Amino acid sequence: MNILIFGPNGSGKGTQGSLVKDKYDLAHIESGAIFRQHIGQGTELGKKAKEFIDKGELVPDDITIPMVLETLKEKGAGGWLLDGFPRNIVQAQKLWDALSAAGMKLNFVIEILLPREVAKNRIMGRRLCVNDPNHPNNIFIDAIKPDGDKCRVCGGELKSRSDDQDEDAIDKRHNIYYDKDTGTLAAAYFYRDLAGKEGFKYIELDGEGSINDIKDTLLKQLD
Repeated sequence: MNILIFGPNGSGKGTQGSLVKDKYDLAHIESGAIFRQHIGQGTELGKKAKEFIDKGELVPDDITIPMVLETLKEKGAGGWLLDGFPRNIVQAQKLWDALSAAGMKLNFVIEILLPREVAKNRIMGRRLCVNDPNHPNNIFIDAIKPDGDKCRVCGGELKSRSDDQDEDAIDKRHNIYYDKDTGTLAAAYFYRDLAGKEGFKYIELDGEGSINDIKDTLLKQLD
């Protein structure tokens, strides 16, 4: 089973991806990890990518796409879930061409739908428990709202990550994601339009539901 997953920061994409990975024993391949792997291993593609990264430039698609494909082949022999790539319409088209040329079948594309303002509030509302950062606390989500200023699970002190409070940074990431013409949503829609013709399934999920509700809906559509 090979899956692409789309969703804005704050949608719970990582959580749902992890649940799917565990149930179906898939390789969960995240775009940032691909760069770290190739650069860390000193591969030829990694060396080329590092030259651009060190200059503060974006790595060209003709380097990124082969890196993604190589990682999918190496780590995803038993199936994979690709998270965080493609980020724009051009990458979506090039990735599809590369998968097709390599004979790699795509089975599902998942899009988690979430209004932009809700996604932003979820990011800014996240609170981390000093005792266990995996304890879910968010001041904007009733189901996991903290107990005052204490962790709802253990009563520990709560803190917020500085980048979660950086509205400019959040807006920049969301500007890319919610761009329906050339950005990440355009990439998702590229696959949505292909789904019927190419034999894979496109799944849309309501990201405003609870983690368990979203998981249950998703797993029913994957089974």
